[in-house]
Parts: sequence; C-alpha cells; structure tokens
Amino acid sequence: MRGVAEDKEKLQEENPDEETVSETAEDKEAADAPEEKAQEESREESGEEKEEKEEKKEKKKKEKADKKQDALKEKVEALEDRVKRQMAEFENFRKRTEKEKTMMFETGAKSVIEKILPVVDNFERGLATVPEEEKGGAFAQGMEMIYKQLVTELENMEVKPIPAVGEEFNPDYHNAVMQVESEEFESGVIAQELQKGYTYRDSVVRHSMVAVVS
Repeated sequence: MRGVAEDKEKLQEENPDEETVSETAEDKEAADAPEEKAQEESREESGEEKEEKEEKKEKKKKEKADKKQDALKEKVEALEDRVKRQMAEFENFRKRTEKEKTMMFETGAKSVIEKILPVVDNFERGLATVPEEEKGGAFAQGMEMIYKQLVTELENMEVKPIPAVGEEFNPDYHNAVMQVESEEFESGVIAQELQKGYTYRDSVVRHSMVAVVS
C-alpha cells in the first residue's frame, strides 16, 4: 500500500500540469452552470413577456373592435329612431290633412245644403197649397216629381230630416219658438213643427223650429 501511494505522489510530481488543467475545467464548468441557467431563465422570461405582449395586443384589438361595433350599433339605433320619428310625423301629418280635407268638404257641403233647404221648403209649401182637384194635373205632378227627386238626392248625400212632432224637446236638434197647450201631448213634447230641421251625417245643418207643450 505504501508503495502505491508513493507511486501516485511520484506521478503527480512528474505531471503537475494535468491536475491543474483538470481542476480548471471543473471550475469553469461550475462557473458556467449558473450563467447558462440564467440565460435559460432569461429566455423563458423573454418568451413569457412576448406571450403577455401578444395577449395585451389581442385584448386591445378586441376592445377596439368592440368599441367600433358599439359605435356602429348606436349609429344604426339613432338612424332607426330618426326614421321612426319621421314616419310617425308623416302619419300624423297624413291624418291631420285627411281630417282637414274632410272638415273642409263637410263645411262646403253644409253650405250648399243650407242654400238648397229653402228651395225644399218652398216646394213643400207650394205642394201644400195645391187644391185637391188639381193634384192630378200635369203641373202639380211635375212639381211633385221634382220635389221627390230633390229629396232623394239629399238623402243620398246623408241629409236627413230631424224628427219633431211627438218627440221630446232636445235643444241639440230643436229650436223652441213658442209654447202651446195640448191634450194630445205631455209637457215638454213637441206639438207642432213650424220649420223642418235637417242633419248632415252627424252634424246639424238646421235646427227644427217647433212649438213645445207647456
């Protein structure tokens, strides 16, 4: 054993550089290991940062797209609201115009009817004065035919006489010009019609002039 140790010592004395080189290589490897580890960690960190940057980029891109979509949605909603308002305004205008046209037509029609009614009154008065023996004559029959034709045309225009005798007095349709005593009718009932009244559709053209039982 002693001989082996002596041989090893002798060998080391003969090759001192080999031992130094070996120690130097080991030291270098030990020194390089932390640096390589740091570089590896740096590469990992760099990859994570890159991934994080990509995620932030995608997030910003998505937020920008969402904002753009929201802006377009708001614009579309504003346009739809504007169109709806314009359609509503047009519909109101159309209804108002139709109502005004109807009122103008009815006003004009009522004005014409008011002028025709005295002609009807005169026909009725004239026919009432024809003697019984002359009612079959050509003149009386001609007047009767014209009167019936005139009344028929008025009825076609929705002009109707207002019921009077025997009806309860209604100030919306009747104009009381006198009071009379009557055994036939009760108080407040119309006993006599002095002038016939007429309605055009739902409105009164001329009130009936009547005598009411007191």
